[in-house]
Amino acid sequence: MKPSTLRIGCASGFWGDSEFAAAQLVQRGGINVLVFDYLAEITMSLLIRAKVKDPALGYAPDFVTSIQPLMKELKSRGIKVIANAGGVNPSACRAALVAAARAEGVDLKIAAVLGDDLMPRLEALRAAGVKEMFSGEPFPQKVMSANAYLGAFPIAAALDAGADIVVTGRCVDSAVALAPLIHAFGWTAADHDRLAQGSLAGHLIECGTHVTGGNYTDWETVPGWDDVGFPIAECRADGSFVITKPEGTGGLVCPSTVGEQMLYEIGDPRAYVLPDVVCDFTGVTLTQDGSDRVEVKGARGLAPTDQAKVSVTYADGFRAMSLFMIGGIDAGAKARRVGAALLARMRRHYAQRGWPDFTDTCVEAIGAEDTYGPHARPAAREVMLKVGVRHPVKDALELFSREVAPMALMSAPAITGFTGGRPKVQPVVRLFSCLIPKTQVSASIDMGGQAVVVPQWGGKPFDPAALPQVGGPLPGADAFARGTRTLPLVRLAWGRSGDKGDAANIGILARKPQYLPFIRAALTEPAVAAWFAHLVKGRVQRFDLPGTQALNFLMHEALGGGGIASVRMDPQGKAYAQLLLDFPVPIPADMALL
Repeated sequence: MKPSTLRIGCASGFWGDSEFAAAQLVQRGGINVLVFDYLAEITMSLLIRAKVKDPALGYAPDFVTSIQPLMKELKSRGIKVIANAGGVNPSACRAALVAAARAEGVDLKIAAVLGDDLMPRLEALRAAGVKEMFSGEPFPQKVMSANAYLGAFPIAAALDAGADIVVTGRCVDSAVALAPLIHAFGWTAADHDRLAQGSLAGHLIECGTHVTGGNYTDWETVPGWDDVGFPIAECRADGSFVITKPEGTGGLVCPSTVGEQMLYEIGDPRAYVLPDVVCDFTGVTLTQDGSDRVEVKGARGLAPTDQAKVSVTYADGFRAMSLFMIGGIDAGAKARRVGAALLARMRRHYAQRGWPDFTDTCVEAIGAEDTYGPHARPAAREVMLKVGVRHPVKDALELFSREVAPMALMSAPAITGFTGGRPKVQPVVRLFSCLIPKTQVSASIDMGGQAVVVPQWGGKPFDPAALPQVGGPLPGADAFARGTRTLPLVRLAWGRSGDKGDAANIGILARKPQYLPFIRAALTEPAVAAWFAHLVKGRVQRFDLPGTQALNFLMHEALGGGGIASVRMDPQGKAYAQLLLDFPVPIPADMALL
């Protein structure tokens, strides 16, 4: 008999999230399924380096240590566990879990989903002329990892076969939540709207407390940061669901906390492309359904594409980041001159040794609002000077590292507070994203001696140009007849931002529907591009989401390479929404505010 609802709790938004989350959800959440999300692009490269050193590694060991003490309780409560903790070695992760279950005296069926690792096919991909899907760059030479994003159906097949715990390698983050819904409710590959709703449920909880009040624009209204509740998606067979959290925990679940997370890193909301479905979030509605409960409806689905996205990481030189304090009068100006002098000093010595120039540099006076560029309000009397550099020669950055501290004696007064000693020289890992036919990727399941059939995935060609245009309202001709006043965007909207490789994503939700026309009139693509001109080198796109009175901005070439390839202080655009919330928006003088 199929259940009417399924409660899915997410205990991890990244590799390194709170070790208390799993116990909170198991013991206080009344959940049926416990899921974990560990893998970012950078994480994959770290795990492949660990596997090179030791073939038994390459997965997230935190996962095993976090659930081992809970295994007896998971078994007694009948809670299924799904995680992408397998990294680049899912079978090794499975073996560690089997050993942990044996040590706890618990009989658990444990499965590992395989098939995402494409390292054995590197030369075939290179020979096929695979290009980067955004920049068109050729396939890289020094590849560290190559993984296709798998979907939810292989995980569901493992659950159908009786698995209590399923670990995967690279899959889309939302798949760990969509899979148990497919398993529990019998959804098929043709149930596009349900798959879209299930994927949205997964997307909303995949970042843990992001959806229960973490990173919220109105942070001062969120209670209980010391015991924030991790998210629960209470899902129904028709695809609708409620986002909530364990009773009595801190945090906040309301339409704006959920809405901010919905917009997080989605790009074009008409076509959030996943392996199992192409999601349209433009008509999603968010309704308060009781204390710390938000009902989510309205996601629509299209047939999946016939292409699989592949995440490739590759080595591209080295980087180093120095960080120290400068205090006193004109601290920001002093810091910028010190940074410029350090770089000039290095360039002179590099030239003498026959070394090339830096690949990239970034000098930021943190505290003097350098991130704000021309919008800064400098008045700082103490700053942290960050100098980030990239170079193809490791020895060049080792020299840079040794020459940072001497600046304290040869430049500005009040240099102090060197953090962590000499800067560490680290290899740069860059992301290369590409598409290949799904026919070239085949998933399988390691479940010990038990054979499990994995359904073949498919799809059809997808043309983004065929998507319908979605717009929104603009002020009427007489909107300003009784005068105008200008307010910062934060008075009218909530916002959240994040990264997609070297692109930044900013979601903006109007606090009231009547504010949206004026927000749209002010935040045009050219206006936002001009606001971020000191940071963003590529184009800016704007998308409308009428269901939530929201806008989503996608800014290309916005993060200095993104991730570990960037030498900026904010390589993932986490503060970009805060920068935009200062944007001045004209509204009618007599418009009532919250």
